[in-house]
Amino acid sequence: TILAESPICFVNHIIMKAISLCCTLLLFFVFAQSQNQLAIFAGPQATTVKYTVTGKKQDVTMKYGFHAGMLMKVPFEGNVYFAPAAMYSMTGYKVKFTEYANPPSLDAADNDVTIHTFQLAGLIQVDLGKKPAHFFLKTGPTLDFQLFGKEKFNLKTTGSVSRNMSWGPVDYGRYGANFLFQLGYETSSFLVSAHYSHGLTTISNADFGPNILHRAFGISIGTYLKRKKIIIDTRNRE
Repeated sequence: TILAESPICFVNHIIMKAISLCCTLLLFFVFAQSQNQLAIFAGPQATTVKYTVTGKKQDVTMKYGFHAGMLMKVPFEGNVYFAPAAMYSMTGYKVKFTEYANPPSLDAADNDVTIHTFQLAGLIQVDLGKKPAHFFLKTGPTLDFQLFGKEKFNLKTTGSVSRNMSWGPVDYGRYGANFLFQLGYETSSFLVSAHYSHGLTTISNADFGPNILHRAFGISIGTYLKRKKIIIDTRNRE
């Protein structure tokens, strides 16, 4: 039996295609450039969601996790740079239901969710100064690939459920799109920043199901990797 793609899946698919194209174009320009810088970073983050059921907002609580990854800084023009990144991100939320929500279950009274994701970001960075030490702004789209997750919820009748999250056309979605804003400070070897990520697509695929939009606030600390200079000896050997 072939399940028809739901309207929510279709809209998410279109948005993901558009953002994927933007990220692909940015990566193409990255690898076409020289003089780029590479950095690694990590830090804590607080994550939550905007959770609505039939338009009614549900009570949510933040959860704490962390992220870690790698970024590139590629000169574009003046103080403007391409700054793509790839990272692991642990996200999650707690929600209490006043309405029936499926997923996770029409009998669920609440839900405690932890999701492990891989994230790609196609960002633009603007340096606020020309000195080696300066503030900067970053913004751009990101793509979430939900690798696996766990949910725990109490039933309205009796008992509780703890299980792995289920992905599919009538369950949770594997992919999500966000928009990221970042303010930071960097030197030639060190960087620190704070970011906010705003979910654009729901991670629920079910028709008439909940609308679940990611939100994340985090701090990153990183270092630029020094590139070894390659010296080619062109002298004639006797």
